Amino acid sequence: MSIFRRRKADAEDAVEAGTAGDIDSEASDQDALDEVDEVVSDAPVDRSSGPFDATEVEDDDGRLDLGSLRITGREGMELRLEIDQEQQNVIAATAVVGESALQLQAFAAPRSGGLWSQIRSEIADSIASQGGTADLEHTDLGTELRTRMPSAGPDGRTVFAPARFLGIDGPRWFLRGVISGRGAIDDEAAAPLLEILRETVVVRGSEPMAPRELLPLRLPQEDATPMPPAPNGEDGVDQTSTDDLNPFERGPEITEVR
Repeated sequence: MSIFRRRKADAEDAVEAGTAGDIDSEASDQDALDEVDEVVSDAPVDRSSGPFDATEVEDDDGRLDLGSLRITGREGMELRLEIDQEQQNVIAATAVVGESALQLQAFAAPRSGGLWSQIRSEIADSIASQGGTADLEHTDLGTELRTRMPSAGPDGRTVFAPARFLGIDGPRWFLRGVISGRGAIDDEAAAPLLEILRETVVVRGSEPMAPRELLPLRLPQEDATPMPPAPNGEDGVDQTSTDDLNPFERGPEITEVR
C-alpha cells in the first residue's frame, strides 16, 4: 500500500461538486445532535460485516489510523489524502485500486439517524439541476445513488462522467463513500473498493458536534505507521493537482452523440 498526500485548493468547490468538504456545518453544541428536522430513515443496513463503529472492534487492529477513520490497507492499494490548503486540514481519504477510486468521509449525525436519505435527495437534486442523471440502486449496503455528471469534452461534445454515492448511517455518525473511475460502471472493479468500505472503522468521539459536521481526519502518525515509498520513489510527497480525485472528472466517460 502506498500513501500520497494531496492538497485541495478550495474545499468549497468540492462541496458544490458533491465530492469533498464539510456538508453544511451548523452551530456545534450538544442540543444540535437531537434537535434536527425529522427525516424518513431507510431500512437499517446490516453492519455486522461493516462498516464498523470504533466500539465494535479492537483499538489496535492493524488498520491505518487517520483520526475519525481507520482504513484497512490491501495489496496494490494507494491511499490519497485531500488537504484543504487554507485550513491545512485533511478533508477526505481516497483509496485507489487499479483504475477505480473510493473517496471516504465521515460526518456527525443525529442519534435518530436517517441522514443518508436526506443527503441523497439533495445530491440527486443538485446533479439533476446541472443536467446530469441520478438513479437509485438498492444493495446490501443500503440505497445507493448512481450518477452521471455532464461536462464538455475536448471536441465540444457532451460527455458524462459516472460516480456511485454510498451512505451508511451509524451510531451518531454518517459515512459517505464515492466510487469513481472504472468501478463506477463495472461491478467487478468496484468489488475491492466495497470491501475497503466494509472494513472501515468510524471513530465518532464523545465531543458534541452538529449534524453534517465533518469528523476530523489527520495524517497518519509516521512513528506508528511508517509510509511505504510511492511508486515514483518519493515518500509521501504533497502534490497540488487534485483533478483525478473528482469523481465527476476521473475515469470512463460516456459520450452523447447528437
